[in-house]
Amino acid sequence: MGRIISIANQKGGVGKTTTAINLSAYLAYLGRKILLIDLDSQGNTTTGFGINRNTIKECIYDVLLNSKDIEKVTIKSEIKGLDIIPSTINLAGAEVELVNMKEREYCLWRELKNINSSYNYIFIDCPPSLGLITVNALCASNEVIIPLQCEYYALEGLTSLLNTISSVQRRYNPDLKIKGILLTMYDSHTSLSHQVAAEVINYFKDQVYKTIIPRNVRLSEAPSYGKPICIYDPGCKGAEAYKSLALEFLKNG
Repeated sequence: MGRIISIANQKGGVGKTTTAINLSAYLAYLGRKILLIDLDSQGNTTTGFGINRNTIKECIYDVLLNSKDIEKVTIKSEIKGLDIIPSTINLAGAEVELVNMKEREYCLWRELKNINSSYNYIFIDCPPSLGLITVNALCASNEVIIPLQCEYYALEGLTSLLNTISSVQRRYNPDLKIKGILLTMYDSHTSLSHQVAAEVINYFKDQVYKTIIPRNVRLSEAPSYGKPICIYDPGCKGAEAYKSLALEFLKNG
């Protein structure tokens, strides 16, 4: 059975989508069969692969709320072995609509349990919130990757996320584990980045990935061209970092 991994942090702009796109792409390059689910109504993962959201007739919203066959909303990316389930603005209303559904926390899990044997890994790019959509992702997942930016407020709000994960473990998904904490937006020229990285590593120890994602202009540019960094600029520092992360991810099992 494939492993299902949420990429989550309720703070925006910490590198969730960048990580979802580029870790998935490199794992596919390394021969793994990957499904990437865009669970954010902003749809940045969707457009990050050059998919025009205006042409999408059905998306993850229809899977969650309308019981649409998940395979029928899946799109093949230009990278062999990497499939995408897109998001549209329709997902913005899903939180409210899920409230009155029976076993609302398990809507995504019910759909994924039938297909996870088709993939080595299923990644879920979560929205920047701790609402029902993110809870659905956590209930469906085996593990969580937490991107954490190397900036002043890096640890702000992390307690809330960890409490949500603990709550999901107690009430819905006792097998859920933290796969790792990923330091992102690291600037080697600033003492602040060094301090934040040291503090996070000191506190979380082996839970922190050894690979650190640098602040990199090419990483920021790639989504506007609808391409993962391994296609847009495979020689840049950001690309090297995500390739290293994919290798570390596989090494850690």
